[in-house]
Amino acid sequence: MITIEEFRRLDLKIGMVKSAEAHPNADRLLVLRVDLGSEERQIVAGIRRSYAPEELMGRQIVIVANLEPAQLRGVESQGMLLAASDGDRIVVLSPEKEVSAGSKVS
Repeated sequence: MITIEEFRRLDLKIGMVKSAEAHPNADRLLVLRVDLGSEERQIVAGIRRSYAPEELMGRQIVIVANLEPAQLRGVESQGMLLAASDGDRIVVLSPEKEVSAGSKVS
């Protein structure tokens, strides 16, 4: 269990996927360029077996924006997208209706 204060430390935002491509060194990873309104970030996500890059173009996703950058197979990831998994299936979380890029999720 975490406290509400610990939860508030997460910076969840809506991002708009501007580009998506297969990671050059990993079969399960995609490299996304995501517009957060005031900035653009690169996110590396293990969703390649569930999504083709073209399926994500223009889609709004939920990301954790305040994670420290990490190197995933030689490519920097500047956040993490949220997804649900159901066995082998992965489903990327999206807002029900379109909102502005960078909108805070609470």
